[in-house]
Amino acid sequence: MKARHIVLAILFVIWLISYVDRMVMATAIPYIAKEFNLTPVSMGVVMSAFFVGYALCQLPGGFLADHFGARKVMAGAILWWSAFTAMTGMAGSLATMIWIRVAFGVGEGVFPAASFKSLANWFPVKERGTATGLMMASNPLGAALAPLVVAFILSAWSWRTAFFSLLIPGLLMVIAIWYLLPDRPADKKGITPEELAEIQGDPASQATDSAPKLSFWEVVKVPAVYKSFFMLLFFNTSAWGFVSWLPTYLVNVRHFEILKMGITASLPFLVGTVGFALGGWLNDRFRHNKRLPVITCQLSCCIFLYLMYTAESSNLLILYQTLAGGFLYTAGGVIFALPMSTISSSITGRAMGFINTAGQAAGFFSPMIIGYLVQASGGSFNTAFGFLIGTMLTSSLIASTIRPNKPQAALSA
Repeated sequence: MKARHIVLAILFVIWLISYVDRMVMATAIPYIAKEFNLTPVSMGVVMSAFFVGYALCQLPGGFLADHFGARKVMAGAILWWSAFTAMTGMAGSLATMIWIRVAFGVGEGVFPAASFKSLANWFPVKERGTATGLMMASNPLGAALAPLVVAFILSAWSWRTAFFSLLIPGLLMVIAIWYLLPDRPADKKGITPEELAEIQGDPASQATDSAPKLSFWEVVKVPAVYKSFFMLLFFNTSAWGFVSWLPTYLVNVRHFEILKMGITASLPFLVGTVGFALGGWLNDRFRHNKRLPVITCQLSCCIFLYLMYTAESSNLLILYQTLAGGFLYTAGGVIFALPMSTISSSITGRAMGFINTAGQAAGFFSPMIIGYLVQASGGSFNTAFGFLIGTMLTSSLIASTIRPNKPQAALSA
């Protein structure tokens, strides 16, 4: 196994843990709501609080990673968010819960740009799309595992225990980063001269990384950056609405029991794990027309969201929601891989920090908007599903503006 594949495996596991940590709330919130007597809007606020810190720290995380290096930033971020994950289980009121979730989001918000920076350091340009898709496949896998793990813990203990139990994996990952993931491939013990030449001597990598030093505003004006920003803004509005409210929809509207809900809610994300990896591969495969896989997958997701909501039987509901999740995450894999495969590694931290700010701002607003729509509709999800479909269609419309480009164009899309 090549050294960069070990790096990718470590980053995958860290992203997996981070996603399980944030998704615990989506699964536990129906039961937290009972203990704290929360309304749907209050539930949305709790789920959205994480995104305040998360969205605000995307750009600082990018600047820190470009300035201090990815390893230090990632280690500090994991220590921070793991501590506040455990503290979530200690919350005794709605206000305390909200502040803890904001602080938790700060730690997780610093991490993504640093992880993208690390990936760019370790992979030649021609492999970055696929590597990004594989790394980000951890997100739907985390979303799939969280309902299963939390449902088991809820049935055996309590929602508080679920948060306490996630401290140890975070601490283990800090150790792994510090000893196994240097910022410079040349500092990695055991790396072969051949692999080092592949990483540092790749012609595409040289072309891309020879880009001039750019200011932040010059980075923002790169087409691959600002188009990905708006695509992700509307895509994540739909995606986080779906992810955050699916367990509540299954429990309150479809009347699923705890364990059935946990299994059912995990299926779209198990399929989405493959979808995200597939999306990264499609980005590398469709170098001349990156918009085709994005639009196709987003339109398919819209169709299955509609079929899911209108399904009369539980079996059809499960089938359609699973397919919706698969297409959703395949589209996400392309959207994240697109800028990673077309921008210079020297600006990766700032560029991906800026892009991910859009996605996490969407993650902040979306659960609250869905909560408001559900409460205003007297518990109905009619307008909520319409909102999810509408925002996904908007993202696909923005994707249609991406012009076909030559492979390995350093700063265009």
